Amino acid sequence: MFKRFFFWLILAIAVIGALSAIRLVILSRKVATAAAPLNEPPRTPFANTIGGRGLVESLDENVRVAPALAGLVAKVHVEVGHEVKNGDVLLELDQRESAAMVAAQEAEIAALRTEVKEVEVNLADKRDQWTRMEKLLASKVASEDEKQRLLFAAQAMESRLESTKAKVESASAQLLRFKVQLDLLTVRAPRDGQILQVNIRAGEYAQPSAQEPTILLGQVDELQLRVDIDEDSASRVVAGMSAKAYVKGRREVEIPLTFVRVEPYIRPKKSLTGESSERVDTRVLQLIYRFKRPSALSVYVGQQMDVFLDASSGTAKQN
Repeated sequence: MFKRFFFWLILAIAVIGALSAIRLVILSRKVATAAAPLNEPPRTPFANTIGGRGLVESLDENVRVAPALAGLVAKVHVEVGHEVKNGDVLLELDQRESAAMVAAQEAEIAALRTEVKEVEVNLADKRDQWTRMEKLLASKVASEDEKQRLLFAAQAMESRLESTKAKVESASAQLLRFKVQLDLLTVRAPRDGQILQVNIRAGEYAQPSAQEPTILLGQVDELQLRVDIDEDSASRVVAGMSAKAYVKGRREVEIPLTFVRVEPYIRPKKSLTGESSERVDTRVLQLIYRFKRPSALSVYVGQQMDVFLDASSGTAKQN
């Protein structure tokens, strides 16, 4: 009885194992259904196209404003989003030391000018004595030696006057230098535009060579697109190519572009998309296009776009 039970148990286990193996083989042969993409992938609007990736910039590029001199920030006059005009004050560095140097130099110049007046009076006196000595010498009241002594004294006073005037000029030049240094502690807008970034606060130490801009300024009424074309496709690019751009995830909004220029230098790729298939050792040719802000969606400086160039357009085809 026990042997019969053991036989049927082994047989059941064998059947279950066989059925499991058959099921596993069937499942492995099924083709997995591809997951639907979160966003519709970009599709070219042209029959013959060159694809690229564009980075939005302000018109005529962003301006990385930095102080000419290093120093402690005393006051920041602007915030992100402020509209500024050429020459408006953006920030001020601590001016106490430079202001003291200007005041000290002005006091030194005042003292030198007083000394000039004193030397001029002494020189006039020496010349008057020498003139009277000539009259006395003519009447033989004074000797020739006394006359020469007065002449040499007058000449020495003339030299001292010239030397003092030279010191005034040198001190004035130094004062101008200190005033320029004082003026450089006030950072002004180099052109009209909008404040895009402020990376400094009062009390922080500003450096002219900081990695990130102290203040980023740009004109955003109209924008431009810096398009990277991989060097593999660079030989197909010609000036004047028509192009269209699309914001990621908004394939239904087409942005027409206006050609500006080709920057004729192949450079290492710096604008990375973060895609796993992206090559970071690629060198790219950069094209500049302009476009007006679309009303259907918001576009921001620093945003990336998918760009398609019409390879059948351009000056090469027109010629």
